[in-house]
Amino acid sequence: MSVRNQSSEQPAGTLHRAGFACFVGRPNAGKSTLTNALVGKKVAITSNRPQTTRHTVRGIVHRPDAQLILVDTPGLHKPRTLLGERLNDVVRTTWAEVDVIGFCLPANEKLGPGDRFIAKELAGIKKTPKVAVVTKTDLVDSKVLAEQLIAIDQLGKELGIEWAEIIPVSAVGDRQVDLLADLLVPMLPEGPALYPEGDLTDEPEQVMVAELIREAALEGVRDELPHSIAVVVEEMLPREDRPADRPLLDIHANIYIERTSQKGIIIGPKGRRLKDVGIKSRQQIEALLGTPVFLDLHVKVAKDWQRDPKQLRKLGF
Repeated sequence: MSVRNQSSEQPAGTLHRAGFACFVGRPNAGKSTLTNALVGKKVAITSNRPQTTRHTVRGIVHRPDAQLILVDTPGLHKPRTLLGERLNDVVRTTWAEVDVIGFCLPANEKLGPGDRFIAKELAGIKKTPKVAVVTKTDLVDSKVLAEQLIAIDQLGKELGIEWAEIIPVSAVGDRQVDLLADLLVPMLPEGPALYPEGDLTDEPEQVMVAELIREAALEGVRDELPHSIAVVVEEMLPREDRPADRPLLDIHANIYIERTSQKGIIIGPKGRRLKDVGIKSRQQIEALLGTPVFLDLHVKVAKDWQRDPKQLRKLGF
């Protein structure tokens, strides 16, 4: 078992590497937070509800010796809807195409059936190196962490997975995040950078804006709504007749829910909740795009969209 828990120096050398890594794990295992910590800017949607990542968001880590492109997938889970099946297909396709897979396992939760389900799938992918990333280490003491490391090692032995590394990290506490990048880089193929310096993601801005709105919309409806919120940005246009030093971007977006009865939940009494969603997401969007934004939000019903192939296509899945 190879466990890393201390700083490592990058060996000197002129070789440049570039390639793709993805983090997998059951929903809410800390994958998106880790992507954001590595990239140093918010690119993947994070929420304390499971099942919030729906698009493959790539974060790009630029280093003098390497370019590490992170692919953030939805959590693999036992599907109950057509959307669920499609998300699982996205995950498997991604696994087959990346250079290294990071399996995220939270330090504060014992290994469960969900972890085993994913580990069994991973065991079937023979060639790609696999790193076990123990997340949320800031939430446990050293004894609990040691027990988790041993359990992960055992899980690998049991299923025939040879971990390239087992590394504890805390994205929130910024513990060992750089070390994780140091460990992933040597597993990438040699080659020039694949993206221009300064790019942090190749997601179209509209998709990222939609995700930020969706994240804010999920925030207030923790227990009332299942995952029946989708957001589509209809248009993003610079406001005409504005002086160059005072630009304004007009963004028109629709929040889709599955049933009319959910409309009131999203809008809230006297429209207060929708207003909050607008304020929260606008701040995030302005930080992302670096420009003042006028955000126009509407709530619409797309009946049972998670189960309807036509609606799924329309909403970008």
